[in-house]
Amino acid sequence: MKAKLKFLRISPRKTRQVVNLVRGKNVEDAINILQFTHRSASLPVSKLILSAMENARAAGKNVDSLFVETIFVDEGPTLRRFRPRAMGRATRINKRTSHVTCELAER
Repeated sequence: MKAKLKFLRISPRKTRQVVNLVRGKNVEDAINILQFTHRSASLPVSKLILSAMENARAAGKNVDSLFVETIFVDEGPTLRRFRPRAMGRATRINKRTSHVTCELAER
């Protein structure tokens, strides 16, 4: 089953570091890994995997045999903010967002 997390306010590069830890793992192992990973993206990604697991349960799949088949991060829209700098200038600050897609399958 599939679940999507859109407009996550963490940059895609930071989110990919967390997502790469759980790709191909069993759902229980993936949740355990994310629980002990000290990164800001680990909580939203674990919630996403749990949501996909509940979608699979609602579709009548065997939850014990599920694993993370595909999980990937796409770049979402960038919020652009400006910071004042010296001599009346301004520089742009990009606040990046992520779209995370997770798909679970049965072994």
